[in-house]
Amino acid sequence: MAKDYVWLFVARSAAGIASAAVLPSVMAYVADITTSEERGRGMGLMGAAMGLGFILGPAIGGIMGSHDMPFFVAGGLSLLTFLFALVLLPESLQKGLTGEALEDRHEWISPREIFRQTTLKSPLTPLFFVAFFSTFSFSGLEMTFPLFIEDKWDYGEREMGWMFMIMGAIVVPLQGGLLGRLINKFGERRIVLTGLLLNALGMVLLLAAYSFASLTLYLTITGIGNQLIRPTNTSWISKQTQIGQGAAIGIMDAFLSLGRILGPLLGGWLYAKEAYPYAGLAGILVIATLCLYIPLRRIRDDVEHAS
Repeated sequence: MAKDYVWLFVARSAAGIASAAVLPSVMAYVADITTSEERGRGMGLMGAAMGLGFILGPAIGGIMGSHDMPFFVAGGLSLLTFLFALVLLPESLQKGLTGEALEDRHEWISPREIFRQTTLKSPLTPLFFVAFFSTFSFSGLEMTFPLFIEDKWDYGEREMGWMFMIMGAIVVPLQGGLLGRLINKFGERRIVLTGLLLNALGMVLLLAAYSFASLTLYLTITGIGNQLIRPTNTSWISKQTQIGQGAAIGIMDAFLSLGRILGPLLGGWLYAKEAYPYAGLAGILVIATLCLYIPLRRIRDDVEHAS
């Protein structure tokens, strides 16, 4: 319904605030209702559900071909989801907990304390940086990808919609069916590192694409890497946190949001300069992976020592 850029900005900001409130609560909910052994599978299923939304949403919106209709459809789906959660979603906290026990289980901390927990002294800081750099690179890709396929291939929203649809058909079953078993077998660190490298590899390969099929394949590689990271990283944080699952996942989501802000800014700037945004973003991701390799190995020992 917006008539100018200012109102579009206001509406998008309001949607972002609401989304930022929902996602860490959802992840904390999953952590509440799963055991440590089930955590990887639970986060994988939730990641698959969110990945399905992130992937099929742009796909369906692109296939619609109208600039107005996708907004009404998305708003209607959000309303239905609100009613579903209001009526059918039970409280995750155990009934019968006293106020003192409830406070111990879900610790409330001040914003100043949250800031202190995110300094370099926090043992979970490498995981927060994983969240930032993975989202930073992928959001930079998402912002420039429509321009890239239009300028180089003369593809529009329909072709992009089909690309995301195909990617979703591959990525979502991987998250929902295999990710939990992969985490239990190989551990969170290996899955996160693999996701970071796949993300970077897919972005570099996009520059060498030569057809619709190759574009879709390389985009899918990037999507697999990105969608491996978030649920695995969230599962890892929820197992290791000493400040409460909701607080820790909320901090992680703040880093995700920062990546969503800065990634498109850098990607758009590089694209406007006719540089190679995907090579630049992939390079940053590889450097970040190398820098985080050793700190990620030390997380478990650091957390146990802090405890």
